[in-house]
Amino acid sequence: MRLLLFALCPLLSAFPAQPPNMLLGTQAIGGRYQFTQDEPLLESAKLIAELGSGIMKFSISKQASFGKTKVNVRGSNPGLQTLAEIAAKEPTHRAVLDMPFTHFFIWAYPFTTHGSAGTYKPAERDLEYLEMFDLTAHLLRTYSGSGKKFYLGHWEGDWHLRPHFDPKQPFPEHFGENFIAWLKVRQQAIDDAKRDTPHQNVEVWHYTEANLVEPFLQGGQCLANDILPQVDVDFVSYSCYDSLQRGIRDDLHAALNHLESKLNPKPGIPGKRVFIGEYGFPARRYSAEVTDRKSIDTMIAALEWGCPFVLYWELYDNEGTPEKPGGFWLINEQNEKQPIWHTHQRYFAWARKHLADAKQRTGQYPAEAEFRAAALEYLRR
Repeated sequence: MRLLLFALCPLLSAFPAQPPNMLLGTQAIGGRYQFTQDEPLLESAKLIAELGSGIMKFSISKQASFGKTKVNVRGSNPGLQTLAEIAAKEPTHRAVLDMPFTHFFIWAYPFTTHGSAGTYKPAERDLEYLEMFDLTAHLLRTYSGSGKKFYLGHWEGDWHLRPHFDPKQPFPEHFGENFIAWLKVRQQAIDDAKRDTPHQNVEVWHYTEANLVEPFLQGGQCLANDILPQVDVDFVSYSCYDSLQRGIRDDLHAALNHLESKLNPKPGIPGKRVFIGEYGFPARRYSAEVTDRKSIDTMIAALEWGCPFVLYWELYDNEGTPEKPGGFWLINEQNEKQPIWHTHQRYFAWARKHLADAKQRTGQYPAEAEFRAAALEYLRR
């Protein structure tokens, strides 16, 4: 036994205990302005690293990756035809994935198919499967041993199911069954790639995102009620604006409980599997001070419930115009860092010091539940 343990020591020491997820984060999708000569995605990633976050969220798709405005990279690269090729060979995307973030959230939309979600075509099943499999395998191979965790998902699913953007109207014909088939093939591709690709100390998970929950708690057609019980996804993201209109804590907890009740169990994933994929309070409706206060209330309510991630929308505004901005921002288009930027930055500075002090004092990082309790105490001050 001693010889066996001695032989394992080099392997074990190669993977020191990772610090727990710091719970809060933001994202960089479709920002409509920038301030440096870097490609837009890289500029955003550098700022999110400066913020102190361990989380990076962005999109890879035909619409988001290349173009002129609201894109990751200005221009085009027709030689790259799949998600895996973008992640492996496009310099900006690869540079961001190589950065020392611990958690990556990616809206992943294959390049070789002609639709997604409700408009998914069963005839393109093999193309969807192959791109998701290859992207997962690339991430597992490339970042094996890194401790990184990747979450592959999509934008607000209830709007995919309702492209008319009318919650009172039903899904178009076949959209529900197509959405279920789409999620199933994506989950299978990710699971199969994890099974078939040698890797260690790296994870890839699959998630769907709901955005109409609170209006349908008592029933009605929506992703939570009609789609979620039919699929076996790893996680659920909640774009939770519909729960932020009245009493944040009670409404948010009710919606999170509803989503959790519809989620099929996965014994291999510990803890809660519903997280906040988007929340925010835009400047077109709220002062900077009110945005900051309501955001802290949302952070506290989500962490109290047990959300593993709470992601603010977003770094740069993606809505409106310079004359009439949407105002979903940490940094506005005058390059002014808002109070909510500084709230996040102070939180991450506190979190990193708290974790470092605990490691120095005990020789190990605190468990996530212990860190969550400390984070809540900090945010309630």
